[in-house]
Amino acid sequence: MQSSYDLLFALKKMGYLKTTRDPLWWPKSGTFEVIIGAILTQQTKWEKVERSLENLKEAGLISLEMLGRAEISQITASIKPSGFYNTKAKRLQLLCQNIFSDFHTFERFQNEVTREWLLEQKGIGMESADSILCYGCGREVFVVDSYTARLLDAYGYHFESYMQIQEWMQEGIEANFDKITQMYGSELTLHMLYARFHGMIVEFAKEHIRGRNVNTDILEKYIEG
Repeated sequence: MQSSYDLLFALKKMGYLKTTRDPLWWPKSGTFEVIIGAILTQQTKWEKVERSLENLKEAGLISLEMLGRAEISQITASIKPSGFYNTKAKRLQLLCQNIFSDFHTFERFQNEVTREWLLEQKGIGMESADSILCYGCGREVFVVDSYTARLLDAYGYHFESYMQIQEWMQEGIEANFDKITQMYGSELTLHMLYARFHGMIVEFAKEHIRGRNVNTDILEKYIEG
């Protein structure tokens, strides 16, 4: 594997993305639910996050304003399936309050928020910030997660930081963007490609990565071909 383009090419040949839940892969992309999901999915499975989101909807707490002023006990009860619910409830409410204070509306937040602002918020690291920027705000950002790092490590690519991985992943895509659009045969923005590429890696990893063991053999014939 010479670049992230080779990885994208192989994953596409293998049939990823397999899910059709959203054009950008993350459910309800472009909506406030991405903000909630980015907090709740930390250290838990997405299936549990979906249960929490349903609980929040039933409780009428799915909006920026309602979450910001709700009783913390209401939020805690709704998001219990996601685990670490006391901590997540406080962080989620504080984030909503800060968004409302600094941006007033979710729409303005989408247009004006920066990575720096997000990283200043309690409980938000690089991956969560970029998930919000990519899937919630439509920014041209590739989300790096532990699956990406483990996959690259298996191919001998070792990086010292999140930003180095992200730069390497984005460089390979940007350098081959014309070839990629021809491969897909349709209109494709860089933002859409980054969003879907991250989803492809997650889907592959859930099927072929077990702890530190990465099954790269299945990718080899597509990369070499």
